[in-house]
Amino acid sequence: MNTAELNSNLTATPNEVGLSTKQLESISATTQQFIDEELLAGAVTVVTRRGKVAHFKAYGMMDVAANKPMQTDTLFRIYSMTKPIAVAAVMMLCEEGKLQLDAPVSAYLPELGGLKVASDPNADALMLVKADRDMTVRDLMRHTAGLPGAARYMAGQTAVDKHYRKAGLHRLNACNLQEMVERLGRIPLLYQPGTKWHYSIAADVLGRLIEVASGQFFDVFLAERIFQPLGMVDTGFYVPSEKVNRLARMYGPKPEGGLLPIDAPEGGTGHISKTSFTKKPKFLSAGGGLVSTAADFTRFCLMLSCKGTLAGKRVMKPESVEVMTRNHLPQHLIPLDKKPDERYAGLGFGLGVAVRVQKTDWVNASQVGEYGWIGGTSTEFWISPRDELVAITLAQHIPFSELSERIKPLTYAAILKE
Repeated sequence: MNTAELNSNLTATPNEVGLSTKQLESISATTQQFIDEELLAGAVTVVTRRGKVAHFKAYGMMDVAANKPMQTDTLFRIYSMTKPIAVAAVMMLCEEGKLQLDAPVSAYLPELGGLKVASDPNADALMLVKADRDMTVRDLMRHTAGLPGAARYMAGQTAVDKHYRKAGLHRLNACNLQEMVERLGRIPLLYQPGTKWHYSIAADVLGRLIEVASGQFFDVFLAERIFQPLGMVDTGFYVPSEKVNRLARMYGPKPEGGLLPIDAPEGGTGHISKTSFTKKPKFLSAGGGLVSTAADFTRFCLMLSCKGTLAGKRVMKPESVEVMTRNHLPQHLIPLDKKPDERYAGLGFGLGVAVRVQKTDWVNASQVGEYGWIGGTSTEFWISPRDELVAITLAQHIPFSELSERIKPLTYAAILKE
């Protein structure tokens, strides 16, 4: 469905869902300030409550040089916000008995069986030990599989770094999901499975896992089982030619201040190409490959917030949403000892989403149980089940903008006392 149809079917006035119109206007004012100060070229913000959209606004420019205003149907590269969508797909396959959370990954992907572990991933010489146990499907989704993260290993000089490059894992744009898994099977794990939270390429393995379990290509499964049922008509791994004029430009900061247009890295690989996101990629990254709109991603979030349904259509069972969005990290892996002003203090991790398990001074507006995730180029969503609240912020800026951090307390403050 397009933006207009989203608005007509799923909207309400702020007061109808217990939100303050005046306080929501402070979100708009803060976002506009970021644009006026040239910290962002443009943005879209969304707030929903009780399953209805109460705030949906575009600001600034999607392309400054072309003088193109940001629109509510602008297309954004959502990067790591792809991960929760991939995890939702895995949960659907678990519901059908085609996958099991605690089954070894090698039961579905034999290439990843019998992997050894680097005794010291930072050592100059590689020494391997036997894995204490196999990585599980759950490990992949909560980033405890022991797998490496792509960016760190492109230029490093440790023995594991060199194995990573020798296996061709620094050129993921040149392979498909099956080839990626085959390459991963030729390098050691960095850590014993289950012993450390390490944000990693594990999410991309989910894409291949979905292909094997479903018998469909990853993009086809997402389209047929998630995007089409939810009316996410603009979400996919690339922007077709007839929609390219809606794709937002990527920006970074000028050294002297202001904004500089930059090339957008290809999703999940970091590869820079003039055709990134405008031509179907060979590598369908479950970790960072999707393009979407505010309306489309709102529909996905509303489905989660409404326990697996949207507009009467059930996509996931309530139990699957609950499992996905609760913390799965053991206590000793949760960063509770960070300084209170650090962004990730008090966060555990569910399946594909961060989950707040403790309040800190810096995030005193947040609620325990709140979950969500970010995309590395200034996109973010979060959902508070207790408050039936969803917030989404979309921009295209590297490094990550502070906008979403600034408007989070404003969003919570908009809840009217009843």
